[in-house]
Amino acid sequence: MKFIFPQNYTFKNKIFGFIDYSVVIINIIWIVIVGGVLHICIQDINIKVIIFILFCFPVFLLSISGIHGENIIYVFIYMFKFFIKQKLFFYTKTNRYR
Repeated sequence: MKFIFPQNYTFKNKIFGFIDYSVVIINIIWIVIVGGVLHICIQDINIKVIIFILFCFPVFLLSISGIHGENIIYVFIYMFKFFIKQKLFFYTKTNRYR
């Protein structure tokens, strides 16, 4: 069976078919940082688990679902660029036949 891919199709390697490798690496780094800080700062295992879930589970869900199918890394880059240089343009629609 032969598949024909168009020339403008971009093939991205993904883990399990839906998570990019770069996002998985970012998630692992985030989980290690949060786990390390919790291990150093908190002694009670119940509080560690609750705080770990509160900090890591939303990031994991965002990385799986994304925002409108975008890679979560690109979303953070767009947000960072917006916070640095905030521009809001208002365009008024002019009616030529008025």
